[in-house]
Amino acid sequence: MIKLEEIYQGLREFKQLTGRPQQTPGAHFSKVRPEKAPNPKLLCWSNGLASAMGIKDSDKELWIKLLSGNQDNYIPTPIAARYGGHQFGHWAGQLGDGRAMSLGQLNGMEIQLKGAGLTPYSRGADGKAVLRSSLREYICSEAMFHLGVPTTRALSLVETGEDVLRDMFYDGNAAYEKGAICTRIAPSFLRFGNYQIHAANHELEELKELIDYTIENYFPGMSIKEMFGEVVRRTACLMSEWMRVGFVHGVMNTDNLSMLGLTIDYGPYGWLDRFDPNWTPNTTDFREKRYRFINQVNIAYWNLAQLKEALQTVCLDNLDAQLDSFPDKFHHFYQDIQAKKVGLKTCERQFIDELFDLQYDLQADMTLFYRSLMVVMEGKEVDWQSIFYKDLTNDDRNRLDIWLKKWQREQKLQRVDPMIAYGVMNESNPVFIPRNYIVQLVLDDLEKGDETSLRNLEQAILNPYELNEFTRPFYKKAPEWSTSRPGCSTLSCSS
Repeated sequence: MIKLEEIYQGLREFKQLTGRPQQTPGAHFSKVRPEKAPNPKLLCWSNGLASAMGIKDSDKELWIKLLSGNQDNYIPTPIAARYGGHQFGHWAGQLGDGRAMSLGQLNGMEIQLKGAGLTPYSRGADGKAVLRSSLREYICSEAMFHLGVPTTRALSLVETGEDVLRDMFYDGNAAYEKGAICTRIAPSFLRFGNYQIHAANHELEELKELIDYTIENYFPGMSIKEMFGEVVRRTACLMSEWMRVGFVHGVMNTDNLSMLGLTIDYGPYGWLDRFDPNWTPNTTDFREKRYRFINQVNIAYWNLAQLKEALQTVCLDNLDAQLDSFPDKFHHFYQDIQAKKVGLKTCERQFIDELFDLQYDLQADMTLFYRSLMVVMEGKEVDWQSIFYKDLTNDDRNRLDIWLKKWQREQKLQRVDPMIAYGVMNESNPVFIPRNYIVQLVLDDLEKGDETSLRNLEQAILNPYELNEFTRPFYKKAPEWSTSRPGCSTLSCSS
């Protein structure tokens, strides 16, 4: 494993090795120590990721100790990164890795523990994480990878053997929950907020250092202007991919957007079961709905503007043109993806809007709806009522039939090859997404000591575009009770 001192060579650290929450002016990161898990138990392990990183099966036990903070003689001094950010549109000052710490890098991938204890950025919290949120991060990040969405990944999930106090609903009723550590993997965990904190505090030399480091390692040969243009492009692509699979991040603060265009920080996320563009999974966001599904594109644009302002403090080139290119870049990706989802070569905005209105008004299950279009292409009958959450009236069925005929006419006008179109649709529309209620039911079983449903879920996420023995049980609408049960639809930021 490469030591972090080698990875972050040239960046300034906060010299005092401590976990005590504090301000760390002028620093890019702080050295920290993980807290040992008293009774670690491996719950999840990504064999595919481990193999890709070159981790041998014979070394697995050593890695489990390392990833639970219990292998002192092998861990180089971990670090927690300093960054700031706009949270819900307001500047929050210094934030940083409050419960995450990076161990080092293996074969170009940074290894980060989430939930291993205090850092200077814990801001009064304990730096720990609970099983509830850690399992959600493990499952969703691995599922997103197999769905083809740019994302950080998860190597392991370890129960720590200690209980952690959390107020799940922020209502004064804190309770103890099982503690856990999720090991996150990415080429880099750099976020917009890493640059913002230096600009906001007028730490211009430190900002230049970080930009130079970023370009050298992740955007080689580019100028700041070119780098920002590439960040804009990747972010536009990411937003279109979220919309393709119906993913809602839930907390798109500037410290939660990746410089590499990855999905990062799986907190109160959710999936569009009942198609509602204005839905947000974050209970903290219920009033403003800032991070609702349809607004994620606008928020990404706004966040990029904040990054631009930070970079502009040391960049002599004007970055307005790169920022202004975001809408066009997004619509290019978005229209291409929407066309593929319905098996067309091109897809006009009006056609997409009509499709969205249809799904919204009839309360379609987004995942099932697009897969049902594939059944239509096969010339088979579809039980349309089974994919809508409202009881369909005759008018509803007539409206659906009118749209289906329009869609089929469009295929003929564009001279679509049905076999090719079917293949493209199959690659664009998943059979399986890890809906929140599914993960909650797994947690219920784990509380009883039963890991069967977890193992089945781990298998389901591996082939989300294939209807097989593992995905088939989940190929159905979310049950009605899931809309009101905690953890099954909406969530808080508590972890």
